[in-house]
Amino acid sequence: MKTKEIVLTSLFIALSFIGANIKVMGSIAFDSMPGFLGALLLGPAYGAFIGMMGHLLTALLSGFPLSFPVHIVIMIDMAATMAIFSLVYRKVAEDEEFSLKAITLAGVLGVIMNGPVSLLMLTPLLLPLIGLAGMIAYLPVLSGIAALNIALACLVYKLLPNRIKKVRKKI
Repeated sequence: MKTKEIVLTSLFIALSFIGANIKVMGSIAFDSMPGFLGALLLGPAYGAFIGMMGHLLTALLSGFPLSFPVHIVIMIDMAATMAIFSLVYRKVAEDEEFSLKAITLAGVLGVIMNGPVSLLMLTPLLLPLIGLAGMIAYLPVLSGIAALNIALACLVYKLLPNRIKKVRKKI
């Protein structure tokens, strides 16, 4: 691990903490934008770590409203979402500086992973707590905020100077 990568990872985790304070519903917040941006710049492992830490901070600030085990599963889901987002973007974009096709595909997969797939993973734990109506109510909010987080991360990535993008690691 290089110093630049450690510093950027720490910066993105700090930005996740700021985003964790912008809550929409319970523990749904704008904490994942730095994770998606970190996944684009630093790669899947760093993005996964940033995404996990971002959700942990949001859950801590909210007082673990859905219970500790549920938030652990969400952390794992966030890590998987960031890693898949990064891997898909890198595979489709190949050597392009910015690929709209890759961003779109990775973004759609990110929203699907962060919305419906996450809720399916959480069904055994959440169904007894909030019921089917609660699960259905979470879906559009979770998917919508995921789409906004991804769109914001992609916009920031597009606007970054080339010298910063050169940090991007090759897999």
